Amino acid sequence: MTQLADLCFLVVEDDDFQRRWLGAVLANLGARDIVEVADGIAALNVLKDKGRRIDVTFIDLSLPGMDGLELIRHIATENHPTSVILVSALDPSLLLSVETMAKAYGVETLGSIEKPATPESVQALVDVHVEPHSRRRTNLEAPAFSFGELQQALKSKEFEPLFQPKVELATGQMKGVEAFVRWRHPKYGLLAPTPFIPMLEENGEMDTLAWIVIEKSLAAWRAWHAQGLATTVSINLSPSTLVRPGMANRISDYVAQQDSDAHHFIFEITESATVTNVPYFLENLARLRIRGFGLSVDDYGMGHASMQELMRIPFTELKIDRSFVAGASQNQALELVLSSSLEICQRLNRHSVAVGVETQQDWDFLHQRGCTYAQGYYIAKPMEADAVPAWAKEWSQFF
Repeated sequence: MTQLADLCFLVVEDDDFQRRWLGAVLANLGARDIVEVADGIAALNVLKDKGRRIDVTFIDLSLPGMDGLELIRHIATENHPTSVILVSALDPSLLLSVETMAKAYGVETLGSIEKPATPESVQALVDVHVEPHSRRRTNLEAPAFSFGELQQALKSKEFEPLFQPKVELATGQMKGVEAFVRWRHPKYGLLAPTPFIPMLEENGEMDTLAWIVIEKSLAAWRAWHAQGLATTVSINLSPSTLVRPGMANRISDYVAQQDSDAHHFIFEITESATVTNVPYFLENLARLRIRGFGLSVDDYGMGHASMQELMRIPFTELKIDRSFVAGASQNQALELVLSSSLEICQRLNRHSVAVGVETQQDWDFLHQRGCTYAQGYYIAKPMEADAVPAWAKEWSQFF
């Protein structure tokens, strides 16, 4: 759980009671640095203060003078490094539109909360999407890496996967994990993909990275299997990797050489990648399925692929993007999108995976609507391979 004491908050709300209430909620959750203002102009003055860091800004949309929409635009155009949470009593479908607008501006938008804010709703958004200040500072201190440094890191195999559990909603049992690549840098520690993925993509090195993740994920699976832990492993593959002729055969041969079975492994592609007509890409996907591997369409709902385009891909599961999962139990527009996605999976006899499950409400909502699997911080954060068996044992005691 994120320690709110490590973060700095700005509350922008013109209603005195609502402003004080949200400030009190944050304080009761452990926040120590809270700035409260009544309008957008005052908020901008706080954000422009170079001597103060604002991690999260709570914005009411109906502000006097400069409203919340204009404030968000200024946050984007003036490059203020703050994450935004919308707090409003407006129609949920309108809030969803504003979230979409903010993301289009490039503002990190964590979600929305209906008034009055509750401790659970505030904690859920802050806990999942804002890292502790110490980790954020470490990542900011990491320099821009040269391609030569990345090549050496690939050669030394400094990249490795962390694993996030995927739980079956009907039984509560862990059925799989997803591998998330990290760079274990000798100086800066564990780094998220942002500093290295774009450069590897640009220079055609995603194949090399993919093989490091595949090899280390398979080694982790073998260790778990030896301890009696049955699970699948989901691995993300870049489209640039899947357009390589013979890639599916290479993967299949390697898995067979390691005395494993294809059905233990699922390869994930983004929804946006499914619109391609590159024949090698489509052939590799078909061949992976023929060999028994699972195929997952990730970020469903964000890539704007039509169902006709999706059906060209022999996918076995659909991963519904977290932007349609978090808060769907309280947002009619999100509920409609999520329920429709789950119904599609049920009618096509495909598994559904809800990503970004943050609260008990999210869990109950998905369970009631027949979602197959859940994944998110409510269940567990990505963890080291060695931690998975103990976590699975502890988790199983609740079911």
